[in-house]
Amino acid sequence: MKIFNIPGTSFSPRRVLGVDKRKRSIARATGIPTTKQGIERKIGNAVIKGIGKLLK
Repeated sequence: MKIFNIPGTSFSPRRVLGVDKRKRSIARATGIPTTKQGIERKIGNAVIKGIGKLLK
């Protein structure tokens, strides 16, 4: 959402409320990503490692 149509200015309610910072701190503390892409990547890596262990 642009403010006063000035390039480079924007307003983010999520940033003001601290939602993004809280999600980031939870992800770092637990090691579990909070984004869809991060979750898919983590599950994919676990599946590949599991298959690799089965084939040994």
